Amino acid sequence: MELNQILSVCDHTLLTQTSTWEEVKGICDDAMKYHTASVCIPPCYVKQAADYLNGKIPVCTVIGFPNGNHTTATKIFETKDALANGASEIDMVINIGQLRAKNYEYVKNEIKELKAVCGEHILKVIIETCLLTEEEKIKMCEIVTEAGADFIKTSTGFSTGGATFDDIKLFSEHIGENVKMKASGGISSIEDAEKFMELGADRLGTSRIVKIVKANESK
Repeated sequence: MELNQILSVCDHTLLTQTSTWEEVKGICDDAMKYHTASVCIPPCYVKQAADYLNGKIPVCTVIGFPNGNHTTATKIFETKDALANGASEIDMVINIGQLRAKNYEYVKNEIKELKAVCGEHILKVIIETCLLTEEEKIKMCEIVTEAGADFIKTSTGFSTGGATFDDIKLFSEHIGENVKMKASGGISSIEDAEKFMELGADRLGTSRIVKIVKANESK
């Protein structure tokens, strides 16, 4: 698989609590150089990044991050604010407690409400697979499909585990035809990235792929 092909599906990501604008700016520079799918950054830097990138690379940000248990009204406000600041893509975290309590309509309606706010902008739904049973993962495939979101996404990268090949395979067997898949968290090698893509992942949430490419270039 061509390296450019892998880079083109990477949401080049920096979401750590200590992130500074200079670090985010570096992510943006990398994204422009290597033609990644987007930059995925904290909401507080969206406007600066959107102005800096000037349409060259889409800006993605996170909503209800990382725990997902914000109120729906809060997530709606966050989403509207992010879009107003220039975000093109929204990655929301579901309310995991509501899912585990089998309050499926709550989870579905929240996703539907955020998709309504997003309109034509891409909405990715983070389900935090490491905290879910297989039954819950399958249920979320159904809910994300029914709610009309654009992507189902494995992980925040801030919990007990990240993307696994088994989870992407499971998604591929249960999502609707209009839903894409994003593997995120712990993607640490070119080989991992290729495998996720071979299994059908349409996006990869990672900063390591660009770091690997840069390291190889400096040798």
